Amino acid sequence: MIMSGRLRRPRRFYGARWKAVLLSPAILTVLISSLAFSTPREIAFSRLLPAAPALAAAMWPVLPTVLLGTFCLLVMISLSFFYADLGTPYTAAAIVLVTLAAAYASHVRIQREEALFHVRLVADAAQKVLLRPLPSRIKDVEIESLYLAAQEQARIGGDFYEVADTPYGVRLLIGDVRGKGLSAVGAASAVISCFRENAYDQPDLRGITRRLETSITRYSAAFPTQDLPERFATALLVEIPHDSDAIRILNCGHPPPLLVHRGEIRVLEPSTPSPPLNLAALIGDHYYVDTVPFDPGDHLLLYTDGVTETRDRAGEFFPLPDWMRRNGPAAPRDLLDRLHHDLLRYSGGRLDDDIAALAVRCPNSRGPTPAA
Repeated sequence: MIMSGRLRRPRRFYGARWKAVLLSPAILTVLISSLAFSTPREIAFSRLLPAAPALAAAMWPVLPTVLLGTFCLLVMISLSFFYADLGTPYTAAAIVLVTLAAAYASHVRIQREEALFHVRLVADAAQKVLLRPLPSRIKDVEIESLYLAAQEQARIGGDFYEVADTPYGVRLLIGDVRGKGLSAVGAASAVISCFRENAYDQPDLRGITRRLETSITRYSAAFPTQDLPERFATALLVEIPHDSDAIRILNCGHPPPLLVHRGEIRVLEPSTPSPPLNLAALIGDHYYVDTVPFDPGDHLLLYTDGVTETRDRAGEFFPLPDWMRRNGPAAPRDLLDRLHHDLLRYSGGRLDDDIAALAVRCPNSRGPTPAA
């Protein structure tokens, strides 16, 4: 499973640049000191010395920041032996005050970085529960997943997916909760937990969907927000029976999956739309299941709207069906790796929405179909 937020520069270039940034306070100190000693006193470059510890506060720990301020103070005192009218007391006082303020700022920054680190640990643990790593193979069905966060520091969001190996076949769920923040994460968690429980017990996708509808409705009632009337989730459920050459799909307002069937790309639009989750009370709870062929070697791509709504600099949407035609049949992992790379390249490394995707490949051989 891939998880990322934006396009990364090569490690070698990024590391070299970061080292130069870390050394910038020391470089600035050396530069100012050299100019102060080598230029006429009227220019008074020495008055810029307080800038060095101020810059150090943004990236250095407390002790190195204080040591740099001390060095700047010694430089200023040394200059006073050569130039008597530099205003040394005022500049020295400024260096001391700025150094003390920089040390405090460095201390606060480090505390916040540590707090953020622990928050990320908790977020990572929550993500492993919400979007746990999926098995790469269930029976003979190959499955791979992809998740891309729109924000670089994000770990979890409203996009979700899950897979279950049930007596009725391999069942997949992918969806997207409208909204952002903890409320969207909570709603997604409620839907996933409900699916994990009911995918094994409900003999029909309609029964699972009604359970999901009840779960998100109860969650919305228990945790009301200002956007309660607009909180809903799109969802797509797929069932791949172990002993059949067809799959069943129930689409609750979700972007239609793509099927590579005998070399042809098909967009599996629902024959009859089903309502998104938490909207059944408004537009009815009639759910419709479509059955489509799924032969050995076929591929299925499930995704959230963040994929098709990714834009380039000209504002054009990512052409997912055309992209699938260009890439042709590929192993699920290879397909998602290419999608990951091309989405980031297409958007210039900046995503406007979270992205989740599941790639599925039908086994090359099926077990014998039971006699009627």
